[in-house]
Amino acid sequence: MNQCYRKPDARAIINGGKKYPRIHGEAVFFQTNCAVKIIVKIKGLPENETGFYGFHIHEGERCSGESFSDTGGHYNPNDEKHPCHAGDLPPLLSCSGNSYMEVKTDRFRVKDVIGKTVIIHAGTDDLRTQPSGNSGDKIACGEICRE
Repeated sequence: MNQCYRKPDARAIINGGKKYPRIHGEAVFFQTNCAVKIIVKIKGLPENETGFYGFHIHEGERCSGESFSDTGGHYNPNDEKHPCHAGDLPPLLSCSGNSYMEVKTDRFRVKDVIGKTVIIHAGTDDLRTQPSGNSGDKIACGEICRE
C-alpha cells in the first residue's frame, strides 16, 4: 500500500508543558523493510536564538513530572555516545513557530519505541556535549503509542 494512504504504525501526540501551552502537534512512525520513516508536524514553537530545537526519543514512558523530568534520558539501548543514541534525531527547524520534518532512521524499529516518549527541547542540539547535546529544557512531550 502506498505510504501516503497507509495508517501509521505508531503516533505521538505532542503538547507543550506549563510554560509552553501553545506547542502542539504529532509525530507519526511508519515501519518500512529497512528503516522507520518519521513525520513530525508541530505548531506554536516559541522563538529562540537559532530557530532549531532538539528533538529526541527518550526512554521514559510518560510525559509527566516537573518539566517532563519523568521522561529520563535519550533512548540508547546500545550504550552509544551522543549523537549516536538510537533516539537522537535531527533538530526541528521553526518557521514562524511551525515545523515539519520527514526523516528515515535505521537505528530502531517502531516496535522498539512504542511506550517511549518524544521530546522537543528549548534549543538546538550541539551534537557534541555528553550525554544529551546541551539542547536545553524539555518544552514539549508526546507518548509513542501503537496505532
